[in-house]
Amino acid sequence: MAISISSAFDAGNIRVSGIDGDTAMLEIVADHMSDFYQWFYFRVAGAGGREVTLNITNCGGSAYPNGWPDYRACLSIDREDWVRVDDTSYADGTLTIRFTPETDLVWVAYFAPYSMERHHDLISTVAALPGVEYRSLGQSLDGQDIDCLTIGEGELTVWLYGRQHPGETMAEWWMEGALEKLTDPDDPVARILRRDCTFHVVPNMNPDGSRRGHLRTNAVGVNLNREWHAPSAEKSPEVLYVRNAMDDQPPAFAMDVHGDEAIPANFLAGFEGIPSLTERQSALFSLFSATLERISPDFQTRQGYEAPPPGKANLSMSTTQLAERFGCVSMTLEMPFKDNFDLPDDVYGWSPERSKYLAAACLDALHAMLPDLKQGK
Repeated sequence: MAISISSAFDAGNIRVSGIDGDTAMLEIVADHMSDFYQWFYFRVAGAGGREVTLNITNCGGSAYPNGWPDYRACLSIDREDWVRVDDTSYADGTLTIRFTPETDLVWVAYFAPYSMERHHDLISTVAALPGVEYRSLGQSLDGQDIDCLTIGEGELTVWLYGRQHPGETMAEWWMEGALEKLTDPDDPVARILRRDCTFHVVPNMNPDGSRRGHLRTNAVGVNLNREWHAPSAEKSPEVLYVRNAMDDQPPAFAMDVHGDEAIPANFLAGFEGIPSLTERQSALFSLFSATLERISPDFQTRQGYEAPPPGKANLSMSTTQLAERFGCVSMTLEMPFKDNFDLPDDVYGWSPERSKYLAAACLDALHAMLPDLKQGK
């Protein structure tokens, strides 16, 4: 039986250049109206019990070629449990994935996918829980709703939002974990957070890119995390609607959740370099970072992005725009596509489950710094 490869489904992405026996030549498709590409997600049929060799030949020109060394592809037979493929290698611009499928139908992805169907399951489940309010902040260019869930009744306003870059699916796994904790009636930390804070949670800011199988952009090839200074209804309505809602309910604390292709660690990026930076903002960011590092073995502060010099922050990005616009404590959380090399997992690498645990740790850290965050409000 000849193998077949397809990606014509929610969040799928691959192009078949050729198949010779059990070897396939593949290419990742660039985001629509954009040169960005790195996300792949496809299924392989008809190769049960035979070794398959998949060559993705255009990885050298991808958005982040430094993401391929030490990377291992994700594999699933049920689209629930995603394990890493040990025999994944990168050389001369080609990512080669070799494995022997246990069954005649397996799925291969850059990271465990978070489909729009799963997103709708998440929204409908959480929205039905006591104490949760749902609203659509507006619609995307493809007509999908920008879903927002509100939890809590406290004076401190907290915004959690993720997946501006749709291929960074660990961000929505993180959101699932955060929502599970925040809505747990028996969790004492969640009870205090709900009492003292009002959370506005946008689990997926880029539903169009998510469904289309994009890495980084929306339906018209726009990187949403470069639109926060001047979003428009024509190019970036997703940002426009969320930022307008934030103007109505300004954050005291905000977290933007992402994934990083190259750095094998979890880390935070802040708002150093904004023109109006205050000592209080810097101190609270440092306190949160130090608290999270103490709480979670999966978080560290040694690796990360270089901070911009004073006054040179890029205000088109959400974290810096919000810190400048509202004087709040804002941050970008980055999780790895590879693994946390400080605490590796040979079977799963960085995974949905670990993303969810990190979300819980972030909320624990927020709880720990509530007294400091309340001061000066």
